[in-house]
Amino acid sequence: SDPAGQNNIMKLLVLAALAAVTAAAPQGYGTAPRSLDSDESFEHISTLRDVRFHEDDGTNSLDFETENGIEITQSGDSEGMQGSYSFTHPDGTVTHLTYVANENGFQPQSSALPVAPAFPHPIPDFVLEQIEFARQQRRDESSEETLRSVSNSYSAPRPKREAPPPSYAYSA
Repeated sequence: SDPAGQNNIMKLLVLAALAAVTAAAPQGYGTAPRSLDSDESFEHISTLRDVRFHEDDGTNSLDFETENGIEITQSGDSEGMQGSYSFTHPDGTVTHLTYVANENGFQPQSSALPVAPAFPHPIPDFVLEQIEFARQQRRDESSEETLRSVSNSYSAPRPKREAPPPSYAYSA
């Protein structure tokens, strides 16, 4: 046997073992989480009101308030819920939201919710005329196709109607 070859194999085995040990070592993911009980930076907030009703017929209600201004009220049954909640931001701003949740989904209302911007300008009349012209043309083509498929006869296609000229209305 070749002593140099055995030496290379031995080095390879040691290197593979070292790689396996390195890969199996625990990874450092930062510090361990602290218990909320031991952290002095959290302020204890008292519950001022917590009234809950759950009736046998499926109706229920909740009236909840904390000393830092969180308020939740809701009531409903298996058909839907309605209620509201409010809370105070660190800057003192109060957010209030009311909602209905039923077969039409969750429908919140609040001044804090984003609103889609209004369309930037009215649609010009000539654009509306073109849209109506295209709609009418589709209807005409659809009825022609229906007649052709029913009649079982063939004829030359009818010429397409010309689009109306655009009418521009400028205002100063």
